[in-house]
Amino acid sequence: MIQNRYILDEFYRKLDAQENLSYEDALAIYEMLHKEAVSLGAISSENIWDGFEVDLRIARAMSGLKRGRKANKKDSSKIRRR
Repeated sequence: MIQNRYILDEFYRKLDAQENLSYEDALAIYEMLHKEAVSLGAISSENIWDGFEVDLRIARAMSGLKRGRKANKKDSSKIRRR
């Protein structure tokens, strides 16, 4: 679980600055990882989209919940100040 998103974002910014991967290098790494996943049976052309619709619905629901929490926090903070 991510405790502090800003620290994680800063870590990724520094990592990106230190790593100078070309597009070709990044693509080669991706292709090697993809081949390994296929050889292990984790993914295949048959099952690559399995569950995608469920994941999409969950992501949309989570997005809506985050907006609702922010609105509730703002409203509750106004009530406490009175």
